[in-house]
Amino acid sequence: MSETILIVGSGAREHAIAMALARSPQHPTLLCFSGARNPGIAILCSDCGVGSITNPADVAAFALLHHATIAILGPEAPLAAGVADALWTAGVPVVGPTQSLARIESSKGFARELLAKYKIPGNPFFQRFESLDGLEEVLGQFANQHVIKDDGLAGGKGVKVCGDHLHSLEDSLAFCRELVNHGHPFVVEEKIEGEEFSLMSFCDGRTLRHMPAVQDHKRAYEGDKGPNTGGMGTYTDADHKLPFLADADIAAAQAINQQVATALAEECGAPYQGILYGGFMATKDGVKLIEYNARFGDPESLNLLTLLETDFVEICRAIVDQKLAELTVTFSAKASVCKYIVPDGYPDNPRKGDVVVLPRTLPDGVTMFLSAVDLKDDVLIATGSRTVAFVGTAATISEAEVLCERAVQQIPGPFFHRKDIGTEQLIMRRVEHMKAVRSV
Repeated sequence: MSETILIVGSGAREHAIAMALARSPQHPTLLCFSGARNPGIAILCSDCGVGSITNPADVAAFALLHHATIAILGPEAPLAAGVADALWTAGVPVVGPTQSLARIESSKGFARELLAKYKIPGNPFFQRFESLDGLEEVLGQFANQHVIKDDGLAGGKGVKVCGDHLHSLEDSLAFCRELVNHGHPFVVEEKIEGEEFSLMSFCDGRTLRHMPAVQDHKRAYEGDKGPNTGGMGTYTDADHKLPFLADADIAAAQAINQQVATALAEECGAPYQGILYGGFMATKDGVKLIEYNARFGDPESLNLLTLLETDFVEICRAIVDQKLAELTVTFSAKASVCKYIVPDGYPDNPRKGDVVVLPRTLPDGVTMFLSAVDLKDDVLIATGSRTVAFVGTAATISEAEVLCERAVQQIPGPFFHRKDIGTEQLIMRRVEHMKAVRSV
């Protein structure tokens, strides 16, 4: 029997999920339920519902109405809201953890405390706060060497780092006061030095199938300057590692993901079924955990789902049936570079409502994903967040970057992107930085 698969969400990540499912030789029927109608997703679906993706009853009702046999939750907000719980209760199996398990992302403190409790390596010093009591002492202990994180979900923008965003003790105290005034608990962590990378794993609660390592670029402007964003672009290498990582770094990250999946099952009394996404940093003292996410990264998933060779429908079915051990998961032995086009003013004060003119043709080896866009009178309009992403694939990162840049340059108007993602200069800077870190 052919699967009917519900995708929840409307961004480029969900467009990538829809495209990967549509490639399946099983020819599944695709559905989408989201807060906005993404025309890239809509063209692949038999039906699209628009509503609140954080309303569990509404999502479950849509799934039942259309006889969904599997649901995939794209963004973090519906996971934190318990949408997976409602779908399982309605008899629709889900690729995406239940509300309790999703705390690995929805609470920074929960993630840190889980690692500490189960003696999983990778934690720097951390302390969770609900008030300002004892705060100055901890900030003083790690003066100019701390990171402050909103304990809850903040769309990738709830983190401030000494030296980057916080330039004095007063800056740090002011940010903490702001969080407390909004009723937000927060975590103070020791700042660690090194290079960041993402390592995601398909997980059925017992078995993990790891994906290639990816590097994301959070800062808005070239040279890693400017405010944090949801992610301006990403790259992967043909050997599924990264030029600045050692084999031991990859193995350590994979081992932490495995141990966390086991610990989550023990802690929550249920299997973690979905995508387990570790954000890591390679340091002179080995691999450290920055944070966990409970779903595909965006933009990382655009690279990974473009490279995925195994039938994605088969993977989803294996996750919900806990049969991932029976499946070999493979990715193309190519490099990839992803770049996002974003509106001028993004992320703090983005323009909205500008017409998006898409390229008529794309270079071979380039895939396009629509994100924060809307159709008005058959005209594509930017709605104020990351707008369109392109992924170039080739034998090397440099070749993939050239292809990707050629496509990105074709979009006119008041938009910008990071030209440096995937360039040899940027990657050599990462390699030299990592050499310096390891030699300290």
